[in-house]
Amino acid sequence: MQEFDMTILGSGPGGYTAAIRAAQLGLKVAIIEKDKLGGVCLNIGCIPTKSLLKDAELVNKLKHINQHGIKAENVSFNFEKIIKRSRDVAAKSEAGVKYLMKKNKITVINGFGKFNKDKTISVYDSANKEIEKVKSKHTIIATGARPRQIGDIVFDEEKILSSTGAMMLKKLPDSMTIVGSGAIGMEFAYFYNALGTKITIVEMLPKILPVEDKEISDVVAKGFKTSGITIHTNTKFEGVEIKNDKVFTKVSGDFSGEIESDVVLLAIGISANIHNIGLEDIGVELYKNGIRVDKDYKTTVDGLYAIGDCALINPEGKPWLAHVASGEAINCVEKIMNLHNHDINYDNIPGCTYCHPQVASVGLTEEKARAQGYELKIGKFPFSANGKSRAAGETTGMVKLIFDAKYGELLGAHIVGAEATELISELVMLKSLEGTAESIIKTIHAHPTLSESILEAAGVAYGEAINI
Repeated sequence: MQEFDMTILGSGPGGYTAAIRAAQLGLKVAIIEKDKLGGVCLNIGCIPTKSLLKDAELVNKLKHINQHGIKAENVSFNFEKIIKRSRDVAAKSEAGVKYLMKKNKITVINGFGKFNKDKTISVYDSANKEIEKVKSKHTIIATGARPRQIGDIVFDEEKILSSTGAMMLKKLPDSMTIVGSGAIGMEFAYFYNALGTKITIVEMLPKILPVEDKEISDVVAKGFKTSGITIHTNTKFEGVEIKNDKVFTKVSGDFSGEIESDVVLLAIGISANIHNIGLEDIGVELYKNGIRVDKDYKTTVDGLYAIGDCALINPEGKPWLAHVASGEAINCVEKIMNLHNHDINYDNIPGCTYCHPQVASVGLTEEKARAQGYELKIGKFPFSANGKSRAAGETTGMVKLIFDAKYGELLGAHIVGAEATELISELVMLKSLEGTAESIIKTIHAHPTLSESILEAAGVAYGEAINI
């Protein structure tokens, strides 16, 4: 049996970040991983999908390159090479995590970890043979999550796809039905539509990107429809059937009937990886879709902690995001080491969707702010009025800022358009500092930049905008 100061179960953004921070603080650390280092995010999630989306962006740019005075003829793409490039990017990311483990002298144990009743962890190989046993003073569970299944429908990853299958298809489908219009569904819709696949999106709620501000969702919906994507909102998924090599997706609601396509992608959320790892045997209390933890990430068992997608501070949930897991990892380790008692403010977590146009937001939507009783000052500035946007030919979208009218504090920030996911961090920082519109207006922004749209949006809210 090996003994460690801290053991982490799972090596995704939460797990490997926790391992590194613990090692930096002088602990003897082990990390147990059943698959590839880096977890879903680096291998079959955040990173490889951004490779796919970049290639889709390039294809789209080439379609409209004539407006820049450039002539491009007989442009083609190789779908297999696009998929391969994303896998190469994932492999390099995994290699990077391996290097970080070695650099920080972290012991990596490959295998499936399961808790024993004495809180030790047995590690099993693919043949279910015990290959190692680990004892630890502190253990952090960071097992992440997997794509959520609907009923008894099984992902065969050929016709019925999860996000994993959608990023590794061997052949470009002529048509695809996507159930769910959150970030995953929207990103794959953009990717495959750019390559010529006929896309139909099914969303049970009244708008796509349900967690985003309505005006932002409307901009994306308009752009998607213009690009040829069919969107059915207020439409419920009822089932799926494969007949004659085609997939028939049954739906009801505003649109009822069957949607025929080559493949269907079910992108309706995730399920936490909390079962079959011995948690029930040692008395860890579970919610329906996560491990119950307190604000210090402690489970109901002493010495055991949980972070990331598998952990819930309350049963209502939290954002399922890699950067949340990384932030919780550092916070958890530092609390274990009694470095501070700082709690993460989950209202200040940015959300990003990397379709085109991009979407990024932090804080309250206009709808939620009004529902909470705030009197608001709202500033909206379109990218069509921004010089850098016009020069780049990227005029779709806007910046929308929501302020508390009484104190001027930023309550919510919403961006749709080019580089939205890069622009949002300025506003996340401002909101974290409880900043106001004046903080933005009195800060000189470089010219010409897309970020001037943030300055102008704040100005609009208070009647001080210059360029609109």
